Amino acid sequence: MTDFPVFDGHNDLVLRLLRGDVTADAVASGLSDGHIDKPRAQKGGFGGGFFAIFVPSPGDKAARHDEMRDPPYKIALPDQISEAVATDWTERGFDAMADLAAAGAIRICRTATEVEAALPAEEMAAVIHIEGAEAIDRDFEKLEAWHARGLRSLGPVWSRDTVWGHGVPFRYPSDPDVGPGLTDAGKALIRECNRLKIMVDLSHLNAKGVEDVARISDAPLVATHSNAWAVCPHSRNLTDRQLAMIRDSDGMVGINFASAFLRPDGRMDSEFDLDIVLRHFDHLVHCLGEDRVGLGSDFDGALVPDKIGDCAGLPSLLTALRSHGVDDGLMTKITHGNWLRILRQTWGE
Repeated sequence: MTDFPVFDGHNDLVLRLLRGDVTADAVASGLSDGHIDKPRAQKGGFGGGFFAIFVPSPGDKAARHDEMRDPPYKIALPDQISEAVATDWTERGFDAMADLAAAGAIRICRTATEVEAALPAEEMAAVIHIEGAEAIDRDFEKLEAWHARGLRSLGPVWSRDTVWGHGVPFRYPSDPDVGPGLTDAGKALIRECNRLKIMVDLSHLNAKGVEDVARISDAPLVATHSNAWAVCPHSRNLTDRQLAMIRDSDGMVGINFASAFLRPDGRMDSEFDLDIVLRHFDHLVHCLGEDRVGLGSDFDGALVPDKIGDCAGLPSLLTALRSHGVDDGLMTKITHGNWLRILRQTWGE
């Protein structure tokens, strides 16, 4: 076990299972491609994180990435997903999480104490997250049922509109101030998440939606996989005003490894030095403080820097942070300590 196991803000491994790209047994044995499997996690000190259940939009993700290689770009929001379609994907997502646990790849965690205990284990600590809440019904019956099955984190939107609120487009240069805030239903969803102590994720939510969550929520504000707009002026990134709201709530931000959200030029190109990641790190620490910054890779959902590559490459980032002057105490906070603090505060432990 590494002295600094990484608890990560976001990954899309479950989507790869749902699409048939990989099996749970292959993730457990290492006979898989992508960014995450159990042997590579052990090699890289990837202790676990938030595993997203996500409903993909129709269309070719590779085509969107191609458009993002040549800034400026302005990619329209995908169409909304129906509740029925989203419910089917989400139910199968919970089944996929159970399959990963049965194969010995993950250990599903419902408390911060369980996460902390699992970080040194062979199985990855896994918190179930729903990214984009299209499957949730207005009466919140499914939210209650899925909470009982282990749901502990939820993002009201991905980068498309829902009945709850409005997402940010893939647009560079741009800022997240696009569209109206949460709907009345969305405001009710935030209150219900607070009641159940489900963490609310601000990533992908537009500026007015973030402001609404800040007014409504009684929990720390969290963006699981977002970066600093001041370094990369992309609509997916957080402005200093948003970072101030997160700081004032004693929340936190997980640094996203997606190349287009890291690079100051907004290009979807993975060939660059890790000093760009360090620029985001410095700005986030400056705005938020050392206790409110972590990692939120977006593994299996993004084109990550070549110098990280996959979860086995995390030591390259930790070495860069160490060379940047990060001592043991701050390294502990960045890799997992700050996430554990947020989980305890949000989940009421």
